[in-house]
This record gives sequence, C-alpha cells and structure tokens, in this order.
Amino acid sequence: MSGPKIACIGIIGKADNPLHISLFPPYLSSTIEFSFLLNSCLDIFEIQQKQTSVDQDLGLLHAIDERLAAYGWLTTTGVKLLVIIDLIGQSTPNDTENQKGSGRTGLKNPDLKPVFRALQTAYIRLLQNPFYSPDDHVPTVRTAPPTLGSLQIADHKFIAKVKHLGDTWAPGAPVA
Repeated sequence: MSGPKIACIGIIGKADNPLHISLFPPYLSSTIEFSFLLNSCLDIFEIQQKQTSVDQDLGLLHAIDERLAAYGWLTTTGVKLLVIIDLIGQSTPNDTENQKGSGRTGLKNPDLKPVFRALQTAYIRLLQNPFYSPDDHVPTVRTAPPTLGSLQIADHKFIAKVKHLGDTWAPGAPVA
C-alpha cells in the first residue's frame, strides 16, 4: 500500500482569504469540495486557537471522513496553513496481499511538522521577495467582490515548493 498522502494544501490569509490552494492526484478536479473543506476548517482554527497555547501546530483539526483528515498550522502573522491528508492513499494491486496480518497505522502529528515547517519557510521566503506585496492579497471593501485569482499567490518558486511537498511527502520521510 502506498500509505497516507497529501490530497490538498491550502494557505489562508489572516483575513480568512484563500492565498493558495493546491490539489494532488487523484483530487485534481475536486476544487469546489476542497474549497468547502478548507473553509470549514477556519471555524475549527478559531476554536483551537482560543483553547491552545501559543504553539503554531494545531494538529488534527478534524477527520472529514474515514479517508480524509485536516491538519492545521498557524503562523505568527495569522496566516493559516492547512494540509488535508488522504489517510488511505492510492492502492496498488498487491495491497490485499500486504495487508494480511498487518494493522493499518494512523498518522501522527509529528509526521506533518516537517511539511508545515517547509511551507512556513517557503512563505517566509515569499515575503522576503521585494517584488511580492502581501497587502495585494488582502481583500478590501469594494462594490464587487474580488475574483479568487486576483488574490492568489502567483509566485512560481512558492507554487513549485508547495507542489513538490505535496507530491513527495510520505510519513517518516525527510522533507526536502
């Protein structure tokens, strides 16, 4: 079995505005569903934030179903990092053979800390870019709501790092 894998990574601004959402196979066409899931995590973020210490790692926010679970991390600037994990992953033809006699192990919070740290580091590097203005990504009061694309992070290095993390992460494996 391939094991748990990242299904979605979301970067949400301090005004609860989506800054970046990446989907990973087999969920590439599930944009609306994952936008809803990420949005539903924001209330849980707020509750967790009030009930925990200053620790950035909020851990498991909620299990969406038996397959998907949402984990959260809060930056010191109020930006929220969300990772939705597919706990089952993609199955292979040998899965039924490999699962005989072996219990499935759950995902532990420390397995995701390197991912969150790498995401936070990528975001910090983005903020250090003199051509990136985070104020351009904060919604303001307008007569018409801004389009999602106008507020999304478009930095190619940042997007590539997020994609690399989502494509290569595995529990217990080092994050590059």
